[in-house]
Amino acid sequence: MKINIKRDLFDEVAGHLSMPEISLIVGPRQSGKTTLLRLLQQHLQSMNKKVLFLNLDVERDAQYFLSQELLLKKIHLEFGNEHGFVFIDEIQRKLNAGLFLKGIYDQNLPIKFVVTGSGSLELKESIHESLAGRKRLFELPTVSFAEFVQYQTNYRFAANLTEFFRVETSTWLPLLDEYLNWGGYPAVLLVTGLADKQKILSEIISSYLDRDIRQLLQLERPESFVRMVKTLAAQSGKLLNLTELGSLVGLSQPTLKKYLWYAEKTFVIQSVMPYYTNLGKEIIKSPVIYFADLGFRNYLLGLTSAAEHPAEAGFLFQNLVLNILRAKIRWTGSSIKYWRTTDGAEVDFILDTNRTVIPVEVKYRQMARPEVPRSMRSFIAKYQPEQAWIINLNFAAEQRIDSTRILFKPFFMLLGGQE
Repeated sequence: MKINIKRDLFDEVAGHLSMPEISLIVGPRQSGKTTLLRLLQQHLQSMNKKVLFLNLDVERDAQYFLSQELLLKKIHLEFGNEHGFVFIDEIQRKLNAGLFLKGIYDQNLPIKFVVTGSGSLELKESIHESLAGRKRLFELPTVSFAEFVQYQTNYRFAANLTEFFRVETSTWLPLLDEYLNWGGYPAVLLVTGLADKQKILSEIISSYLDRDIRQLLQLERPESFVRMVKTLAAQSGKLLNLTELGSLVGLSQPTLKKYLWYAEKTFVIQSVMPYYTNLGKEIIKSPVIYFADLGFRNYLLGLTSAAEHPAEAGFLFQNLVLNILRAKIRWTGSSIKYWRTTDGAEVDFILDTNRTVIPVEVKYRQMARPEVPRSMRSFIAKYQPEQAWIINLNFAAEQRIDSTRILFKPFFMLLGGQE
């Protein structure tokens, strides 16, 4: 029997438990936030700490949130005057949750709050603003590929994951295919049957559309939102044409932009903006849309074996590399963009550190020798970056074009914290 999937965020949040600020954990529905809370609860209880766990999806617990006074009475009943930890799951169910928690936090009571919620706008915006200076935000995405591989190998290679990838190609390649097909929702990864995976993904997506979109966001046209997300899934990785998309899904430009913003704030899509310095010859406005979870995207398109189709697999691998890069630059102030010219040259990603830029090209194949694409050469000639990366499945090498170091990197080198 396999153990729970270990999440990298556990240590980060556990390290913040000693801080007075509210630990606010947000992320997609079913990404594992409740499981993470339960593990943190066990961690504290193993040290004989007092913990109160409340879930706003549970009617019995929700009654304590009718007023601040009721919640404080419940906390006092559990803790007395001693210090304790209050875990609140699904905080987005509480109207004006930010102001509600702010009023209690500002009383300087011996209480540490650890709070979770899915990515509704109430959670992402109102709470974020109300608790300014009073919280630290943690984002829990669906399970990463590295976390998935660690789980599937029973954590035997936790201390040397990069060497595992170098040696055990026949082991990790099928795992990569599975991840490209099904993404990282924990409940999906924990079952093996095709029908079970499809059923669970269906339930996750239906729950998102019903509870986050219809109930929480109260959209005027939820069916148009669904059409928009499905269309984005079919067009992901391509330049977004707002006029064309609006026509396809029957939405005005203002409503379409609002819905796109909702989809990004609820952890479904992620937009990548262009990098440019030449207004006449480079794309300067159109974003490229990717998905936060590959399984979510594939399900919308009815794909159960996307990794078997070269074009689909290549895009999904590119999306995976984007997710890995985003995790690497978190809290650094850097951003990820793309580069395309009006005459067709393109580079998948540009790592923009504000000090320097690193062009990144993604190749879903096992390379045997250095190959620098023509578009990458064009970018290097124009911008003369210090480094350029070509991310692929297996090949590591280095060469130079003028003053630029071209680094061929197996994608797994990005998983272990290496540059």
